[in-house]
Amino acid sequence: MRTRSLIALSTLTAATLLLAGCSGTDGKTGDDAEGTAADLCSAAVDSGTASEEVDVEGDFGAASTATFELGQQVDEAQRSVLSEGDGDPIADGDYVSYALSAFDGDSGERLGDAGYTEGELLPAQLTADAPLGQLIGCASVGSRLSIVFPTTDDAAAQFYILDVLDVVPTAAWGEEQAPVDGMPAVTLDDEGVPSVEIPEGDAPTELQISVLKEGDGVAVEDGDTTLLQYHGVGWESGEVFDSSWANGAPISSEGNGYVPGFVEALAGQKAGSQVLVVIPPALGYGEGEINDEDLTGQTLVFVIDILATMHPAAA
Repeated sequence: MRTRSLIALSTLTAATLLLAGCSGTDGKTGDDAEGTAADLCSAAVDSGTASEEVDVEGDFGAASTATFELGQQVDEAQRSVLSEGDGDPIADGDYVSYALSAFDGDSGERLGDAGYTEGELLPAQLTADAPLGQLIGCASVGSRLSIVFPTTDDAAAQFYILDVLDVVPTAAWGEEQAPVDGMPAVTLDDEGVPSVEIPEGDAPTELQISVLKEGDGVAVEDGDTTLLQYHGVGWESGEVFDSSWANGAPISSEGNGYVPGFVEALAGQKAGSQVLVVIPPALGYGEGEINDEDLTGQTLVFVIDILATMHPAAA
């Protein structure tokens, strides 16, 4: 998929989500590299006249207004730092929250804004070989960028003003809560990776939820898509059956398409929270004989770190 397919989209939110998953920026990086750049700084798209000569009105962290020469022929993607933030530089692999305003290069018309309302966009992981990583580069948190997508045969250039809002932790950061008696015991290593000890006795037959850390972020609502870490253990075996920590990265599933008990555990919890949930088979993978091939019949224990959530787009 080419980045320029964004031009055909009518909503900026959809454009932004596509941007994070597209395969190229149709421009050259600072090293004019043919392959993956070594890091975000060297991967950053070059500055150019179009991205530099943009006048912006509006405070950082709020939707802006951009003025620029209309009808420019822009041959390659461009990126300029309009104002340098005082936060830490972004490192390759960081999950970054951002917001942007977009404008049509021929008319100057505002195409839309995204990310300035809580729960509107998920943080994106920035890497040197991803388009968004090449566009934001190793900018420091608090920076405002001017980004221009090139002109094509059937579409004008697009001008984006992008604010780098924050780097999101990859483990829950909320305030620790007292454990609940009878629930599995959870311990964390120095990186926040959980381990679980199953208590003696029969598995509970009802859903059990305990908040281990209470966050201060956006609350998860019905139909959200949530960025999270998870660690899953079988009650009967005490063994780990799946873990985003072991798999190497947080996950998100559109509309939180998980088993019912997992979804119930997320409902109403705030970003930054860590939730422990015990899920009986009826709210997991169904009743049946326990076996080694799937999770049917098993009582599941999850430790869930809620990193961010995105509400469904308005119809």
